[in-house]
Amino acid sequence: MQSQDVAPRPARTPGPGPVVDVEQAEAALVEHYPRLVRLAYLVLPPSLGRNRRVLTAHALTQRTLPRGRTSGDPSVIPAQQSAEGRDGDPGYAYVRLQVLRTALEAGRPLRLRAWPKRAQLPPLLPQVWGLRLFPRSGGADELALDQRLSALSAPARAAYVLRGLERLADADVRKVLAAAGEEDPAAALAEADGVEARYGLLASPEFDPCSLQARPPDLMRRRQHMKAALAAAAAVAVCGALLGLPGDGWGPDGAAAPPYAQNPAAQAALDPGRLTLVPANIWKSSARTDFSAWPARGNLTGDKALLRRALAVWARPGESVGVSATPGTPAGAPPGPAQLLYAGEVDQGRVVLLYDGLRIARYAEPTDGTRGAALDFARVDGAGGAEAAAVVLARSDGNVRYLTAPWVRTAAVRDLLKSASGTPSGASGTTRLGRSADGVTEPFASPAQQTGECRSWNALELRDSSGTRLMTDLGELTPAHLTSGRPGRSHEASAAAWSPLACSLASVRGQGVRSVNVWQFARQPLPDASGTADWLCTRADTWRGAGTRVLAQFHAPGQPHGAVAAKAENVLACGSKEPHVLAGVLWKSGTGGWYLLAAGSRDTASVSATGGISGSARGNLLAVRTEQGAQAGLEGRLADGRSIDGLR
Repeated sequence: MQSQDVAPRPARTPGPGPVVDVEQAEAALVEHYPRLVRLAYLVLPPSLGRNRRVLTAHALTQRTLPRGRTSGDPSVIPAQQSAEGRDGDPGYAYVRLQVLRTALEAGRPLRLRAWPKRAQLPPLLPQVWGLRLFPRSGGADELALDQRLSALSAPARAAYVLRGLERLADADVRKVLAAAGEEDPAAALAEADGVEARYGLLASPEFDPCSLQARPPDLMRRRQHMKAALAAAAAVAVCGALLGLPGDGWGPDGAAAPPYAQNPAAQAALDPGRLTLVPANIWKSSARTDFSAWPARGNLTGDKALLRRALAVWARPGESVGVSATPGTPAGAPPGPAQLLYAGEVDQGRVVLLYDGLRIARYAEPTDGTRGAALDFARVDGAGGAEAAAVVLARSDGNVRYLTAPWVRTAAVRDLLKSASGTPSGASGTTRLGRSADGVTEPFASPAQQTGECRSWNALELRDSSGTRLMTDLGELTPAHLTSGRPGRSHEASAAAWSPLACSLASVRGQGVRSVNVWQFARQPLPDASGTADWLCTRADTWRGAGTRVLAQFHAPGQPHGAVAAKAENVLACGSKEPHVLAGVLWKSGTGGWYLLAAGSRDTASVSATGGISGSARGNLLAVRTEQGAQAGLEGRLADGRSIDGLR
């Protein structure tokens, strides 16, 4: 296979190390996680074996967050997120340094009369039981490079990777290795010179511990261990039963019936004949547009055996069943007979969707048996309109299928990154999405599992009698509803409104998000005649109420994506209860000048900078000349006299 070598960037003169807080480090870790894990995997000694090397790379990367505010790596320039991306981010420099330091520690031999470092021990988390994981195999070039890297020392491998993967000049490589605790960086660079500079191969799937293959372990040995574990468990159970016999056992249950008594409601919940099946056309005359108006659809709604299995697994999932639930969603049995939404064959499996008034439960099993069955839960209490317009029916190979509401007229897939205002005709990023008579969509690429650089973000566009809804898959049963506008007066979002911010949705995947609203709260003329920047606030509200996440983003001219200026969790800012926000960013103009830019919502009467930068302005905008790496706080005052702090 062909590879392209990448020339390193020239060294830069470092300034004083910036202060990095936990939030900044976490943002860098989440955004660049695949790259950091790849770096750790390449530096770790191959003698660990590929399975342990994969798990150790993930463990080391996940342990890099600081416990508080700390000094960052002085070898990078602290700046706003710009075209340089991670190279100007002190948070990324900090977590990269921690990953490198611990990966080098993991490769050092254990010493007598000395406690081992945590990185030298097998990782406690993450753990995978019953499988061995390793990256996908590459070609002959990748195998040859892996063998040559295996022959290098850990510092030399680190030097080679910093040159090729991170594109650092030799001077910067020496500084990073020295900061990581390496005593002789020059010797490491000299040893790395002995390997041909085929840096383009480092981006191959051969070295990607985030794209994995699974194989079974030693099955005979596992069977022997399982027999021993079962014998020990049986002995413990017998002893426990003997200890619990006298008196009231482990404790009285009050007015509860005996354990062997059958509760009528619980029994009814397991009876497929008691399921609620809504007639096909009820939704047309119903005043409600929620899941209670969905008819039962699919070609297996009459398969009592399938429905009985689905209800039984819901009530008592076995050990072989994979169970997942969105945060804040109870995973227990239904309180009574549920409503059947769908039962049918989808791709290579059978799927049953059930609704109990609070949750959607999805049961799936292979068509050739029940081994590998899965049970997923999502909270949907109070869902209506757009929130009850679609449910994920199946996922496979990075694609997703939806079951749409009966009132949905048309469906389409829209790539939000191709939907910016001014997009040429014919490149709008919209593709019509076919549906079956039951409302099952064709599969399309989901953004929920994409890794690496964000080059597209597909959204589901649904049209009904009320208008067009924009939804996006965040890895859960129900897609998140995308809206725009001032909090409290938000409306259905256009794709163009979300185009510069779509990639930031990756930060709220798997968080039980109900809806995400984007609000352009200010526009600011930039100093040095650099154009006008937009200030936008995105707020992700969850089904459970807690866990709300707010991002303030700065979108300068010429940047395809917004840069995160501040973020917070469980705050009122940018919400209907408190439709106010204040945020700031260090920005470098085209002429080389550095400025503190700050903006508040329109009802902000004044803005002041505190700390390392002094300045104030009337109105909701502030621009103060400053120096690179300066630290400052923000204070504002609203038109009604109340104070407001900068979002952090």
